[in-house]
Amino acid sequence: MNAIEVRDVTKQLSHFTIQGLNFSIPKGYVTGFIGQNGSGKTTTIQLIMDVLRPNKGEIKLFDAPNRDVETKQRIGFVYDELYMYQHVTINQMRSFIKPLYDTWDDNLFNYYRREFNLPTRQKIKEFSKGMKMKTSLLFALAHDPELLIMDEPTAGLDPVFRRELIDLFHELMEDEKRTIFFSTHITSDLDRLADYIVLIDYGKIQLQQSMTELEENYHLVKGTKEQLSAIDKEAFLGVRVTNQGFSGLYQGDTQSLLLLQTDQPMVIEKPSLEDMMYLMKGKKR
Repeated sequence: MNAIEVRDVTKQLSHFTIQGLNFSIPKGYVTGFIGQNGSGKTTTIQLIMDVLRPNKGEIKLFDAPNRDVETKQRIGFVYDELYMYQHVTINQMRSFIKPLYDTWDDNLFNYYRREFNLPTRQKIKEFSKGMKMKTSLLFALAHDPELLIMDEPTAGLDPVFRRELIDLFHELMEDEKRTIFFSTHITSDLDRLADYIVLIDYGKIQLQQSMTELEENYHLVKGTKEQLSAIDKEAFLGVRVTNQGFSGLYQGDTQSLLLLQTDQPMVIEKPSLEDMMYLMKGKKR
């Protein structure tokens, strides 16, 4: 069973269109959802969370419609901003949120509150950005969700706290029933965490692969413009040319490229997720 299934989903907004989205998120793994700012990540998550309704298509969570109330009980959600009452303390906020979840666990709430070192008497509006993110995670985790959906949770956070969050996500995934769907444009966070990657660009899914498949099948090729002229550019999933030469993202066996070697050999490396996101930007597939 997949935790999330998105089938032929289209959403027309005044300034943006999600077009024919098709992807699935396997249960029990961490899937990174990557793309540049404005690529459609937040809109897609809002569709999954039933904040927005698609013009066409279908979205299922745990094989049930995403509008199903019981299914929503199984989800923890973390926005990049904290959408809670700001003039209350976290204990007062708990009194509002706790009744919404049949699986709410005060022991878990108190455990994560202590782990995150969050004060009980200070009002939420006085919290720093890092403290607000911890507060959002606290309430997302306190009902022990099977699916944790996060929209840019590390954006704007300092590197130390980002590493602490990654360590926390590793601990959460020790429960093999847990699934994490993690939207971010900070791809270095996913290098240490993700099992699968979904790449979106201009409202279209460009790629969905496991990290193992990415490592085995994708290559970063660098060379001179003369070498590029001997290669069909369509062989690349994306290419950037400068005065110094070219960098291209290549899928498959690179043996044919090695036959084109000249006195100055081409360089073939493993691409980072950032390389892939950059080189596939604007690529029509």
